Amino acid sequence: MNVLELQQLTKTYLLPGGKNVPALQAVDLVLQPGEWLGIVGESGSGKSTLARCIAHLEPVTSGGILYGQQDVTSLRGEALRQHYRQIQLVFQEPGSVFQPRMCIGEFLCEPLLNYKLMPRRHMAAEIGRQLERVGLSPAMAAKYPHELSGGQLQRVMIARAISIYPEVIVFDEPTSALDVSSQRQILELLSTLRQETGVSAIFISHDLAVVQQVCERIAVMQEGRIVDVVADSRRLVSSELHPYTRELFDAVPTINKLINSTFTEPKST
Repeated sequence: MNVLELQQLTKTYLLPGGKNVPALQAVDLVLQPGEWLGIVGESGSGKSTLARCIAHLEPVTSGGILYGQQDVTSLRGEALRQHYRQIQLVFQEPGSVFQPRMCIGEFLCEPLLNYKLMPRRHMAAEIGRQLERVGLSPAMAAKYPHELSGGQLQRVMIARAISIYPEVIVFDEPTSALDVSSQRQILELLSTLRQETGVSAIFISHDLAVVQQVCERIAVMQEGRIVDVVADSRRLVSSELHPYTRELFDAVPTINKLINSTFTEPKST
């Protein structure tokens, strides 16, 4: 049984003046238990809108989102609040999520309190354990967001997401705002957490090379539609790919491409 299934999912924005702009158009997609599914596409292809719809931060215009064989698009009240626990979203810009006057420990306590997962007296120890789990010192709990680097804040976001043991995590460009060293560390952390937790995930990125590292199956978006689903990321060199997928693959920089473009021999005169 699939963990998550999108059926003909559509999202349309109404602009001033009455113009309708389609962001998602009849998206069909399934996420299998324990799977990490990559979603790639250029900027404006609808990736982040899809992430927000799956996480119930944006209402859908039409179509269904099936979780546990139940269409959850119409959930309200307590049923929706409980559903939020099962599908967590890790944002692209972690700094935009934090309250500047809330220390890291308070930030991590919020979901534990909201879902009443443990007595308050046990939370300090649990927060320290979750910080260590993502490679941070428990002492970080007393610090404020401005005292942490971008990579550290992203680790805190991941710690918060996994602390309530969701079934699905949606990663929306989780490494794009980080430097190369921090990107590598976050990807290594995600690989470790995947092995430890068995959580299912949707990993959204414009960086095809990054998605190849963490996902077995890749869906390609263009103008709000899924135009290709690659069952094995190693098949990205296949001639059977959609032309847009091949175009994205060809745009991935490689060492040979960089060498050839940088050290071209001068033309003889």
